[in-house]
Amino acid sequence: MTQGSGLAAAYLEQRPALLRLLSARLGSVSEAEDALQDLWLKIEGGTTGPVEHPAAYLFRMASNLATDRRVAAVRRGTLETAWDAVQPQPTEFPDSERLLLSRDALAHVETRIAAMPERMQAAYRLFRIEQVPQREIATRLGVSVSAVEKLLHRAYLHLHRPGGLDDD
Repeated sequence: MTQGSGLAAAYLEQRPALLRLLSARLGSVSEAEDALQDLWLKIEGGTTGPVEHPAAYLFRMASNLATDRRVAAVRRGTLETAWDAVQPQPTEFPDSERLLLSRDALAHVETRIAAMPERMQAAYRLFRIEQVPQREIATRLGVSVSAVEKLLHRAYLHLHRPGGLDDD
């Protein structure tokens, strides 16, 4: 009889006891059945040297499989918990009223920006939207950095003033 068939024979003989062990360790008969299947595949596909005590060897393999499965389950649970924690909650999505108000506010801001003088609008868009440094904006517009600062200041006033551009 070959070594593989010796382990296979011991497996078949010890299967009920192995199932009880795995059921106790894993807390589920179906999990234990899956682990037994994995154990069988390892026996059939593996090449082991001579095993002096096949039953003890099988129980050690089963115990190791149970430990590996429990560790994997904990990791899987941790990953799922972490994934759930970063998912947006229903309260994070705007309701239809907030969505409409936000769209209206955006349209109002876009109208105000469009009403700005060309140079002020360019400075504002470059700085706030494209995040271009003020020094580069000054170079692009052919003005000083101080002039860019003044343009941005007037743009902010224009956006926040109820009447818009009164002194332009």
